[in-house]
Parts: sequence; C-alpha cells; structure tokens
Amino acid sequence: MTLFSPRLTRRAVVGAAAATLALPSVALAQAPARIALVGPLAPDPVAFQQALAQFIGSATPQAEGLQLDIPVLADNPSAVPIKAQVTLPITDQDWCEELMVLAELNPIPLACRIRFTADTGTAEAAVRIRLSQSQAVHVLARMKSGKVLAGKQTITVAASGCGM
Repeated sequence: MTLFSPRLTRRAVVGAAAATLALPSVALAQAPARIALVGPLAPDPVAFQQALAQFIGSATPQAEGLQLDIPVLADNPSAVPIKAQVTLPITDQDWCEELMVLAELNPIPLACRIRFTADTGTAEAAVRIRLSQSQAVHVLARMKSGKVLAGKQTITVAASGCGM
C-alpha cells in the first residue's frame, strides 16, 4: 500500500477547471458596480445647480430651437465632441447672446461658455470637453429676447478623462 497515489482522472480535471473558472465570477459578483469618485475628482452638484439657475434665471427653458450633435458613447473622454446650433432665426432684434455647456458630474461643471453678437449671423459652436465619468451634458442658449433654449444628452465614457 502506498501513501500517495497520484491518479489523475477526467472527473478530477473537469472539477478543478470548473472551480478555477467559477472563482473570478464570484469575485466580480461581489465587487461594487461603480466606484465613487472622491477628493478633487468628486462631482460638485451644488456648483452645477448654481450655474444652471444663474443662466436660466426666471425663464422657462424650451427644447425647440437648439440642435445638438453629441455622441452617446465617448471612446476618448479627454476630448468629447460637442456641437450645438441655434436653429431659431437670427435677426437684429433677437439673436443668441450666450451658449453654455455644463457637464453634470464633472468636478467643475462649467465646460464652456461662448458669447455671440447680432453681427455673428449664426449661433453655432463645436468644442471638445473632458468628462470624468458617464454623465449628462447640458447645453443652454440664451436669446436676446430672454428666451432660454436647453438640451441634454447622456454620454457613456469608456474610461475616466479627468485626473489623467
């Protein structure tokens, strides 16, 4: 009789393989779905709400008149293309005075602010912004008449762009 009998069976190999493959799925199931950003990369919802309220004032935002071209998936979060165009007629009496881009969950929500004059002829802007995580991007435009146009698009980022 021997103390050690190294007998390898198919059942032992399949069982060991199944146990090995099951371990990563158990670990992934227990991992948190999303890691919250902290410190200087943490979102600032107060600054976002303040910037939104300051721009809108007492006006009621409307979606008609603002055309957005924003991707749903950003493969490079360091340079997400944002294009906005005011489609309302630009006249000497009413034109787009200002266009603002806000990233809701960025540490500094104000991504871009552009001012226009009546001589501009069109209110259109194409910029690239950095996003810290998947979030909604808001674009607001204020007309000379006091009308505020608003649009938003939720963007999923492939990796974090802030703090790189």
